[in-house]
Amino acid sequence: MTRIALLSQRLANQIAAGEVVERPASVVKELLENCLDAGADRIEIDIEQGGSKLIRIRDNGAGIVKDDLGLALSRHATSKIANLDDLENIASLGFRGEALASICSVSRLELISRAQVATDDTAWRVEAEGQEMSTAISPAAHPQGTTVEVRDLFFNTPARKKFLRTEKTEFDRLEEVVKRLALSRFDVAFSLRHNQRVIQHLHAAPSAQEQQRRVALVCGPAFVESSIQIDIEASGLRLWGWVSLPTFSRSQADLQYFYVNGRIIRDKLVSHAVKQAYQDVLFHGRHPAFVLYLELQPSLVDVNVHPTKHEVRFRDGRLVHDFLFRALHKALASVRPQDRLGAETGTESLNGESLNGEPVNGDGVVSAPGYTSVERSAGLTGDFAGQERISFAGGLGSSPTPLQSNQFSSFSSGYSGPVSQQRVAEQVAAYARLQNDEDVPPLGFAIAQLHGIYILAQNAQGLIIVDMHAAHERITYEHMKSACQSEGIKAQPLLVPLSIAVSQAEADCAEQQAEALLALGVGIERAAAESIVVRQIPVILAGADIEQLVRDVLSDVLEHGSSERIRNYQDELLATMACHGSVRANRQLSIAEMNALLRDMERTERSGQCNHGRPTWVLQSLDQLDKLFLRGQ
Repeated sequence: MTRIALLSQRLANQIAAGEVVERPASVVKELLENCLDAGADRIEIDIEQGGSKLIRIRDNGAGIVKDDLGLALSRHATSKIANLDDLENIASLGFRGEALASICSVSRLELISRAQVATDDTAWRVEAEGQEMSTAISPAAHPQGTTVEVRDLFFNTPARKKFLRTEKTEFDRLEEVVKRLALSRFDVAFSLRHNQRVIQHLHAAPSAQEQQRRVALVCGPAFVESSIQIDIEASGLRLWGWVSLPTFSRSQADLQYFYVNGRIIRDKLVSHAVKQAYQDVLFHGRHPAFVLYLELQPSLVDVNVHPTKHEVRFRDGRLVHDFLFRALHKALASVRPQDRLGAETGTESLNGESLNGEPVNGDGVVSAPGYTSVERSAGLTGDFAGQERISFAGGLGSSPTPLQSNQFSSFSSGYSGPVSQQRVAEQVAAYARLQNDEDVPPLGFAIAQLHGIYILAQNAQGLIIVDMHAAHERITYEHMKSACQSEGIKAQPLLVPLSIAVSQAEADCAEQQAEALLALGVGIERAAAESIVVRQIPVILAGADIEQLVRDVLSDVLEHGSSERIRNYQDELLATMACHGSVRANRQLSIAEMNALLRDMERTERSGQCNHGRPTWVLQSLDQLDKLFLRGQ
């Protein structure tokens, strides 16, 4: 071993560059963040050969004064923080003062800037190459703002250069960085060119409509069409943005953008909260898509925990986790068919008071005008015994005479014989009333049943196709969950208490969370330093692997500050019971029963998906049907 010695300035910067400058996309990220911190509202990015040959970024920000140009290329030189108080309340994207120095050490860099506060109209240029810097400052012609030109990236570190991917791969990574920052600042215009070809040209988007258009350009129009906008504020936190409906999911988590005070992050706590919110409605193995913005006091979040600032640490992680989960869970639960179909005007209210102007009862269910509330029918037998159904209070359209369930009894058991002229007239009258769009509910009125599996209904837009088993499964599941929550968790003591050997940290956690676990029906006592005893469990979990469940719960609490495993396990059991208790395929339904199911779907939370995340209904609009038959062409 040699003696301890200080590293040279060049080697120290190249080591730092290994943390900050991983590939051309890393250079673009650091330079764009500097542009945004400088107050620019127009940024132009020119790229050649995927960034390995040239990266040129120009902005119209505040610029850098002549005396600071040489210092700007030094390590730990920044204008964004000056003392410890600034470090605890970081409002800028960059603050370490390492980016330019690190980029200089592995490239040929030229910086031209004209400061907003300059006394003359002269811009100044500074050049550096590979960190053996003797910077020379010279005058240049340049408008207000700064241009940074990075050439021959990794020219002096061939070992790093050979690890670069193909030109297309590197540019795709770089373009993704530009998209992320474009979504973080709607007030800034971005222009991206690759090999003299325009790839992205995004204008500033001050209005809500323009912001939605930018989201559509970056994430695709299908995402915007299949997402809902949310804006929720509570406990000093604000969450707003776009979240996809469960029916719009991805095979990979590649369309997920989450920003904390304008900084894009990938955080385990955030990912866990989002996953929990979608757990009840997303198909197995699929991932949600979202563009979300969390705003909170800078002092409540530490962004100085990762060299590339991709991770953050919240001062009160449990508060943030619960806020994210409840906000997204409520937003997804409040979506009704009328919201997806655009039948109702106005925006959703997610505060539990109203939804599209309709009154909401204590269960958060919209009271649809013109229809009675859910009624228990004792006259149903077979698979529908004990199930809930709805009878029409106002009939179809403006007719004051209620439709009785036996009016369309010919549908309940197929066409077993000739249909009377009176019933034909009733059906014709019912179809005639469908032409009045104002009186047609979002999911319309049933007109037939297909192969004993699907309900065909007509609404104002076209044809609604409903998977009756999936829809009834969700309705039954939500009713069972509501009943379970209203009655509380019923617990039973174990005849023989279960002793579990755990670590000391897990035992401490169990002791501290004893009251919270007891509220979930799990009674745990600490028996020794590394041992706990389970004395009580929920009745519904009598057949579960209690030891494994308790271990998983404690692991979740240690990592995330809370656990939803017990409730999730209960929900899984309720979902299984709902699946077995729902109407099966080939069960012939009457028109009244089909309509009752449609009305229940319009009232029920998350009725767009079954318990397994599959869609329960789809719309075939008249335009889509016309295209199928080449009408109007």
